Amino acid sequence: MYFEGSYSIDSRDVDPWNHCRSSGLMGILQEAAVAAACELHASREEMMSKYNLFWMLARMWYRLDRPLCWNERLDIRTWHRGGKGASSYRDFDLFVDGKTVGEAVSVWVLADADTHRLGRMSKIEEFQNSDGGSLCKDKMLSRFKLPEEMVPVDHRAMHYSDTDINGHVNNVRYADFICDAIRMDQLGNSCYVSALQVDYLAECMAGETITLFTGELDGKHYVRGADQTGKSRFEGAVTLTTLDSKAAIK
Repeated sequence: MYFEGSYSIDSRDVDPWNHCRSSGLMGILQEAAVAAACELHASREEMMSKYNLFWMLARMWYRLDRPLCWNERLDIRTWHRGGKGASSYRDFDLFVDGKTVGEAVSVWVLADADTHRLGRMSKIEEFQNSDGGSLCKDKMLSRFKLPEEMVPVDHRAMHYSDTDINGHVNNVRYADFICDAIRMDQLGNSCYVSALQVDYLAECMAGETITLFTGELDGKHYVRGADQTGKSRFEGAVTLTTLDSKAAIK
């Protein structure tokens, strides 16, 4: 079983070079995941009413063959891999004009609204016998190894405008923090984020200040967001791909 949706990449999603920002794409992926959950009768409201549980995104990864651009129509096909243990994988295939342009994988957990303890996916009947079957991907998401040397580059204050329906910083905002930390603004139109993984380790709330650290290892850029005690709140791994002059002009 899978869900299909079509989404426009509009002016809210793009950067100064008409490329869809990482946060824009992650916002679209999140909307597709929400729509797919609603189709399964596993929306936030239904899960709260029936199980007193709410969805939390634990990890998100995507890969693009090329940058997505303003006014393009992104078609998404998404499915889950079944309900076992304390987490559920959701896969995505991305298309523009019928051609594959990328893929994504996410890991979700259910948390009790009162205790924040994780729920068991095996007890969620909506996720039994409704997975993607042969479409399910093999890719697993695990916490990656950070470079030994990472340097502080910014202190980022969390505000009301960063928050979401659950009262903590919206999942997609972390992609902005990561791209800001590696100074995408200075890279111009020469490259794009061809792959990104974000690990959500602990909630960030309005009023907090997070220190951003960056480092490089084996051709990837890494970002760690830590609170004032040094505890990691999130981590990101970014792959940048150089664009040829023709692609950069688009």
